[in-house]
Amino acid sequence: MADATIDVVGLDELPLIVELYNQIFRPPRDEESFLRRYRGRYNVLQMVARIREKPVGFFLGFELKPDVFFSWFYGVLPEFRRQGIASQLMDAVHDWAAQHDYSSIRFECHNHQRPMLHLSIALSYDIVGIRWDPDRCDNLIIFEKVLSAR
Repeated sequence: MADATIDVVGLDELPLIVELYNQIFRPPRDEESFLRRYRGRYNVLQMVARIREKPVGFFLGFELKPDVFFSWFYGVLPEFRRQGIASQLMDAVHDWAAQHDYSSIRFECHNHQRPMLHLSIALSYDIVGIRWDPDRCDNLIIFEKVLSAR
């Protein structure tokens, strides 16, 4: 199990996050596409996971509604997967969201991303819905985890 350092980073680190994103996901995106998604969002959160100072993963999220935080993207470089880095990122997000008075976290995951589906269930997320993604022609599974009782 890797022992990643997870840091909350500002918008000045967006170029690094875009670089990581483009090594993990397709189609590639530019900084402007992320900035557009952030517009009008409250409590935008960016995190970077590092192993011995090397960036190996990231997280992006923002407030969905006053008591629900939305996890938009988790990503770990392929050569660093299955080392617990995604779990560490998720734990860091859970801690941050609880400290900022969110009662739950929600995210969507494509049906074909089996490792993320398994990890979500292992971390006590509930499946709360499903929706069709017309851009990717695939189902998205909607997960939610209650952080604390309000």
